[in-house]
Amino acid sequence: MVVSYEGTRYHGWQSQKHISPTVQECLESALGRIANHPVEVICAGRTDAGVHAVAQVVHFDTQSERNAQAWVSGTNHHLPDDIAARWVGPVSDEFHARFTAEARTYRYYICNTLIRPAIGFRSMTWVRSPLDAGAMHEAAQFLLGEHDFSSFRDAECQSRTPYRNMQDISVWRDGDVVVTEIRANAFLHHMVRNIMGVLIEVGNGRQPPLWVAEVLAQKDRCAAAVTAPPNGLFFVRAHYPRGYALPLLDLGPQVLRGSSGPDHGSREQGSR
Repeated sequence: MVVSYEGTRYHGWQSQKHISPTVQECLESALGRIANHPVEVICAGRTDAGVHAVAQVVHFDTQSERNAQAWVSGTNHHLPDDIAARWVGPVSDEFHARFTAEARTYRYYICNTLIRPAIGFRSMTWVRSPLDAGAMHEAAQFLLGEHDFSSFRDAECQSRTPYRNMQDISVWRDGDVVVTEIRANAFLHHMVRNIMGVLIEVGNGRQPPLWVAEVLAQKDRCAAAVTAPPNGLFFVRAHYPRGYALPLLDLGPQVLRGSSGPDHGSREQGSR
């Protein structure tokens, strides 16, 4: 199943004892009503509190026979308005939403205006000072490849290794919105938000682009900047081998700009 959610009022994706609501518990409750039995879902990438998803992929096991329309419409009937099932389809027993995924893509949206936004503020991070998107893009390229990302790892991260393979990272401006798109084989806890904290320091001129390479090399979280807020972060999609016919869904609500992709022909200073 492919699911979208606006994560503002949730304590992240994962169900937790004594903490509610979470996206997982809402989805499992709705699916259980349609399946007529308890359902456990596994997702492609767990998101933190306040983080959103455009096309989160989950898998679940069931013996219930329902057509796709019944699964999607029935599940949505029992979901809150800020979570929606978008697609469902059968997969082989070998498929695993998390471990079969070859990569994940996230986007981070920054509203770069003097005045804080009233519309869309739950889905963008507001940065008042002018940001140089060209400098941020230049800095981000130092993160490409396989590295020890300890400098961008939360202290409570439970991953057995800090190594990740950064496959692509781009930063571009669309009007007053600065967009960062990041693809890696997997991500550490708070990794994207910690990267954004560093890139914002470069964008506002407090640090040069080369500083990002220095932060990476130190392998020390204390060397980096503060963690960027969660509200600008979206899980966009998971990437699977071609044999799995999962749909490539659109990049989210129209209120979010920057869907046209990057154009790095020239460096842009923060315009108003």
